[in-house]
Amino acid sequence: MNLQERLKIAEKLGTYLLSDEEEWNNIKERAERENAWFTKIFIDTAILNIANNFLEKNLLITWANSYKVKDTPVSNKNIGIVMAGNIPLVGFHDFLCVFISGYKQTIKASSKDAVLIKHIVAKLTEWDERISTEYVTFQENLKGCDAYIATGSNNSSRYFDFYFGKYPNIIRKNRTSVAILDSTESETDLANLSDDIQMYFGLGCRNVTKLYVPKGYDFVPLLEALKKYEFYFEFHKYKHNYDYQLAILMMGRKFYMTNSSIILTEDQAIFSPVSQVNYEFYDSKEAIATSLARNESKQCIVGKGYINFGNAQKPSLTDYADGIDTMKFLSELT
Repeated sequence: MNLQERLKIAEKLGTYLLSDEEEWNNIKERAERENAWFTKIFIDTAILNIANNFLEKNLLITWANSYKVKDTPVSNKNIGIVMAGNIPLVGFHDFLCVFISGYKQTIKASSKDAVLIKHIVAKLTEWDERISTEYVTFQENLKGCDAYIATGSNNSSRYFDFYFGKYPNIIRKNRTSVAILDSTESETDLANLSDDIQMYFGLGCRNVTKLYVPKGYDFVPLLEALKKYEFYFEFHKYKHNYDYQLAILMMGRKFYMTNSSIILTEDQAIFSPVSQVNYEFYDSKEAIATSLARNESKQCIVGKGYINFGNAQKPSLTDYADGIDTMKFLSELT
């Protein structure tokens, strides 16, 4: 397959993902059954973002051209990909980067998110058998690859370093996102911020888990906006987390605020558990920005002058995880 063929089949996949085909609907239902955190609304949201932001024809062409991807047959290099499974199809961007670049890839899919990505590869193979014979395979143990892209936790990154460190690699650790507020946010801004916080139950690295607010900030409008996710209490996994975190704060006699579906508490940590968001008061937005620039655990910043409210979970093709340009990494492999 040359570049034009790869771009064309990627565009075709985008159309399929947005379709109402029975087979595809059955696969999405199966993914939901096998992972209670993958609700239908979140699976559909992830798929919509991929189709619109990754697989649209003109976006794909512009992206590939910006890296001068060669219109040549498949390279003989094999890229090993270890995918995460915190939100639906979180590893799709890595898959797409390697595929468009023309390399082979061997994927270790997360047990939490194997159904969707394996079906996508099977569907691509149905359209062109070269996908499975020349481009994509799945394995539980990644050995003999020429380079690796591995996403996991701080703990798993040490494992990845040990096994993949001698090869060209991208190894990703725990990341999370923050928002900087200044009290001028509109009702719409806060409604969109609630999506940045609560979409995917807050499990994504682009979910906001920490708020920086000016002293005297009024949290009531934000708590009201977050009520749009009160239905989370219908999911026992989320409610269990909420009850547990609330009990911890109460037993520790720590101040907190809640709208009965999410907890806000003052804490310097930028990571927070499911159902809780930390906040910190600031004197200077500039000082906060300087501090965050040095923080390697930060994925992105939401707020005025940064990512627009409501767009944290709508990355584009060039919004690379951990700020590492995956396409540049692949283009420099020799």
